Amino acid sequence: MDSPAARTALDLTADLPVPALEDFYQDLHRHPELSMREHRTAAALADRFRAAGYDTVTGIGGTGVVGMLRNGPGPTVLLRADMDALPVQEETGLPYASRTPGVMHACGHDLHVTWLAGAAQSLSAGRDTWSGTLLVLGQPAEETGEGAAAMIEDHVYERFPPPDVLLAQHAAPGPTGLYAHRPGLIMSASTDVDIVVHGRGGHGSRPESTVDPVVTAAYLVTRLQTVVSREIAAREQAVLTVGRIEAGTRHNIIPSEARIALNLRTQSDEVRERMITAIRRIAAGECLAAGCPREPDITVGNSFPVTVNDPDTDRRIATVHGEVFGTGTILDPGPAMGSEDFPRLAEGGIPYSYWFVTSTPAEVWDAAPGDDLMEKFAAVPSNHSPRFAPDPRTLAPGVRTLVSGALACLTGPEGSA
Repeated sequence: MDSPAARTALDLTADLPVPALEDFYQDLHRHPELSMREHRTAAALADRFRAAGYDTVTGIGGTGVVGMLRNGPGPTVLLRADMDALPVQEETGLPYASRTPGVMHACGHDLHVTWLAGAAQSLSAGRDTWSGTLLVLGQPAEETGEGAAAMIEDHVYERFPPPDVLLAQHAAPGPTGLYAHRPGLIMSASTDVDIVVHGRGGHGSRPESTVDPVVTAAYLVTRLQTVVSREIAAREQAVLTVGRIEAGTRHNIIPSEARIALNLRTQSDEVRERMITAIRRIAAGECLAAGCPREPDITVGNSFPVTVNDPDTDRRIATVHGEVFGTGTILDPGPAMGSEDFPRLAEGGIPYSYWFVTSTPAEVWDAAPGDDLMEKFAAVPSNHSPRFAPDPRTLAPGVRTLVSGALACLTGPEGSA
């Protein structure tokens, strides 16, 4: 271990109050809140920030919360955690399972909030070891892609000093003890597309007098599968998912319209635009072939940007993580097809590092079918699964990743970064 940041991080986190962090985590998990409704979560996080000595403001961009600790000259470093849960009915069987019907922390954001609270406390207690300004940010509505933009639009970087670097991490499936870093592209863009197919409704006994939008929608869903397989080069990465199809009210009524909801995952703007163009062409062609009374309505909705780590920043953070956790704990997973709105906090080109912390309990990982990493990875519960249950034993390591990452960017007591 060569760097002062690694040595200091281990010192500052040697006596973490793990039982208290577990209590906090379990409380958050029991009380999940959907996007832009994270009032209880934000208040609990704000209380932790204030108790650790941070100047704290709540209600930024809706339910966002930011704490600031000025500690002499040096860079401004921002640590971010997202706070929202998902509309998922929990099936983990945990003793601290969600008490809110139909809502669950199925993506690990409760773990992220706990990591941030622990890191804020450790860095405040060890403020004699670093110099600069630390911002700790609880972000709402990551799942809907609204939260980061809402905080920017609410002038978060006018209320607080604009950061010189951003750091964030995410729980992921995989055997605990691994930290996934990738300089450059690490997560993909996401785009929602909605299609309305217009037919001519009527009685189910007289289909000849109608134009059935359900049949047209079925053809459309099938044909859309060729967008990636036949229109995107094999060297490109893209995913098209039909996440919802809705039509009709009764068994014997042919409806007048059908609705289709798509999600696209792409790693470049050029591929995204090519896919949207193909969707418009295919939808129009299928509706024309079916004799629909009008062209389909196609709406491009919510989108997430690509997440592209600043190479120098990410290598610096990966290096200190390797020093803290040991040889063999750092891996490059390649770009993921998942998406994040975190890059919207990097307004104006602020460099950032975003990484993953593996969190599958050892007993779950060992019991999963498969002989290699990827087979087991596909078999264990993933983010957004009703059975997603990160290992609470990652609480202390997740605090250490943030503390060591922050110390690698802040100024040391002797004036060196």
